[in-house]
Amino acid sequence: MSRSTRTCSLRSAAAIALTSSFLITGFGASIAHAGPAPSAPQFGSLDFGSSNFGSAEQTPDAPRLTGIDNFRDVAGTGAGYSGTFGLPVNKGVFYRANAITPKGDDMSILEKLGLTKVYDLRTEPEIASKPDVLPDGVVYENIPILSGNIAEMVAKIKSPEDSRSMMQDMNRAFVTGATERAGFAQLLTGLAETEGAQVFHCTAGKDRTGWTSFLLLSIAGVDRSVIMNDYLLTNEYTAEGMKATRAGIAASLGEQMAVNMEPLLGVEASYLDAGLAQLDLTYGSVDRYLTEGLGLSPATVMTLKAKLLG
Repeated sequence: MSRSTRTCSLRSAAAIALTSSFLITGFGASIAHAGPAPSAPQFGSLDFGSSNFGSAEQTPDAPRLTGIDNFRDVAGTGAGYSGTFGLPVNKGVFYRANAITPKGDDMSILEKLGLTKVYDLRTEPEIASKPDVLPDGVVYENIPILSGNIAEMVAKIKSPEDSRSMMQDMNRAFVTGATERAGFAQLLTGLAETEGAQVFHCTAGKDRTGWTSFLLLSIAGVDRSVIMNDYLLTNEYTAEGMKATRAGIAASLGEQMAVNMEPLLGVEASYLDAGLAQLDLTYGSVDRYLTEGLGLSPATVMTLKAKLLG
């Protein structure tokens, strides 16, 4: 093997290992995040839907956490998103996050939220790399939602468009994959049956977590345009981490590799859109996906709706 070929092979291996780490296991403090694709940056608004139902007694916004930068309330900020009949989605019920790795005052803040249970959607390698650190008394449940060989998929990436295709396929698999559907069914059942405030998360809090949030907000009757805006908030909540990650990849693997990988690290509308299109094609509606695809009972769906809007 020539020196140039060997160097190329080593760089490719490093790229696969690095990309797998931030898709599956995390990489340092911020490698699970990166900015939106340079050709089409997209951001949600932190204030979207927060001013329709103001009240002096509304639940406070979810705290911003130093070590869990994508921690947020599924219901949104302010008075919350608007659901069925214009009712505000209840805050302080369901939280979404990236890996629960508190820093500084994060733990004391988490303890004040009254959390009862955390659902970790990561695989065993992800958890081993960055295990959750939870407040005392919080119940932990691992529901791994991921299938396919990520390293093999990453090895095929030669351009930013390859990365986008990979992320779109991942979201389609949330509809078509048996492993994914079983995991989401277990998660939603747990959220319905467990009392108190609950958190669900994956590594970066954007893909598996983003799909779960889409399902909950859909059950609450939130408009899809609002849900998309909420989905894109990952790019805003994790902005500082994105910058650091982008710079780290470029320094370690070169600028072109950073360009190729960048779409893997953040979220773009086309990712969620791919999953939504697959859902509409396969099931025709979220209700049918929930009952036929996930096998949830109407009672479970109604329990979730009551928690979100009751």
